[in-house]
Amino acid sequence: MTDEELLKNVNDSTLNATRHQHEALSSILHQNGTVRYLQPHLPHHNAPLDAATFRRAVPLSTYDDYADVITQMAETSLDHQQPLLSVDPLLCFFYSSGTSSPRPKLIPYFDSKLSKAASYIAHQGSSAILRRLFPPRPSVNKILWLIYADDVTTTRGGVKVMAASTYPLQSGNASWSQFSFVVSPREVILGSNVEHQMYCHLLCGIRNCDLLDAIRAPYAVGLIKVFSLLESKWEQLCRNLEDGFPSLEISDSAMRDSVIEVLGGPQVDLAKRVRAVCEGNNWGGIVSKLWPNVRYVRCVTTGSMQQYYPKLKYYAGEIPLLGGDYFASECCVGINLDIMQPPDKTRFVLLPTAAYFEFLPFDMNEAEATGRETVDISGVEVGKMYEVVVTTYRGFYRYHLGDVVRVVGFYNLSPLVEFVMRAPKGPGEIITERDLMSAMQSFQLMFENVTATEITEFASFLDMELSPKQLKVFVEAREGSSLMQEESVVALRRCYSSLEDGLGGIYKVQRDRGEAGPLILSVVKPGSFDRLSQVAIANGASAGQYKPPKIIRNREVVHFLEGFTVVTIS
Repeated sequence: MTDEELLKNVNDSTLNATRHQHEALSSILHQNGTVRYLQPHLPHHNAPLDAATFRRAVPLSTYDDYADVITQMAETSLDHQQPLLSVDPLLCFFYSSGTSSPRPKLIPYFDSKLSKAASYIAHQGSSAILRRLFPPRPSVNKILWLIYADDVTTTRGGVKVMAASTYPLQSGNASWSQFSFVVSPREVILGSNVEHQMYCHLLCGIRNCDLLDAIRAPYAVGLIKVFSLLESKWEQLCRNLEDGFPSLEISDSAMRDSVIEVLGGPQVDLAKRVRAVCEGNNWGGIVSKLWPNVRYVRCVTTGSMQQYYPKLKYYAGEIPLLGGDYFASECCVGINLDIMQPPDKTRFVLLPTAAYFEFLPFDMNEAEATGRETVDISGVEVGKMYEVVVTTYRGFYRYHLGDVVRVVGFYNLSPLVEFVMRAPKGPGEIITERDLMSAMQSFQLMFENVTATEITEFASFLDMELSPKQLKVFVEAREGSSLMQEESVVALRRCYSSLEDGLGGIYKVQRDRGEAGPLILSVVKPGSFDRLSQVAIANGASAGQYKPPKIIRNREVVHFLEGFTVVTIS
């Protein structure tokens, strides 16, 4: 399809949103209505089923409802007369990008023609929007794309497991010609050491500085790490340019050889140029200083990534920061029609052909949406918040996606939504991700005004085993900060109440009632959250899709961070 045809297809689907939703559900049930998961709820499924009957018959579900079935699929060779979740062949499992626990979930990826068709429109429609804003330039056509193929593992039953972003790179029919615009060679993308890959991505990007049209990464945190690496390693990068080969710490021979080929011998003049830019240690607007032809930087900056936006904007300077789309491991949800907007104004139009969507009314004061009825795409109201529920072409039925969105309007007849937060996981939780981020924003402003110390990461954990339950917040400051000095600890105590006061109404009520104990604030050593990411990646999380946790729900993660704690205040 041409770009015009793609965008017309997207537009037409939103004009007939309700009809496309009914057709999506009908197609899903026609294809998968006889699978074992659905049979207890639809035992006599042999005729078209309307949406209302489907919602009455099939209960809402979470990942836990599929865990045993997924384990069975992963650990045994599949030879069932009746398919478990989908009649389509199982191609692999995707790791979820969730990071509240050290091990990601497994999302089955079935070879569904219906899903492929829906995903094609979503991804290609998004690309068409980008090309409309930034038409391709033949002479400046390279992208510094921070992608990592990650390791591919195999389950006991012989099924491959990988990140969703890895599939185009690691599937048997992967075509590397489609990545010819990426400035880094294949061997860097396929490397096994994330830190070394990141360094080589950066080195290749600098070598081809005049050919770069854009810089991209899945999430904002990935770009922050790259620019931080540039700050700390620019002198070493310059020496590598002068030598014509990467540092000896890059031990992967295939990666080294491929980067040496990209460098094309000693680049003395380029090294001088880079050194002149970097030696002043002024990193504001570094993108255009090093890459004069770059037209945009693109990554996801909404949700938990919003905290990194100001820092990323500092590095980008006048270069536009483009937002991402609303794609989940389970299915595509929506696309961003106005990618130039900052995260607080980012809106996604839901794609009526991507899945069957339901919306569970959500009340911030109750922090959970149990016991309520869902509405469909035609029943949402502007200004209200909902938890997203999906029935997908690939084996999830009335599934809590885990996101809370606010409806902000309509594009034709399809809802426009903004991402609010990750949904609370169950009763007993007293803060949301949004509460924590809002409280930390105020806390950082106050603390940094007092000490000029930049806080780079944070996360929280609600300890339900204590009586009363108690919230713990971990914060990490930038390397070389004065946070460990006595005056900074005094400042922490002065700012402590501002953090606790900002944690939301539910937390305040439970603190006042004595149902929650005083907040525990722990400062961890610089680099602790990076070490946590290394552990998560070693356990299967995707290097490209990794998101530092904000709400921790696993004690292994808590124990890990407690091992790096240097100051605790309560």
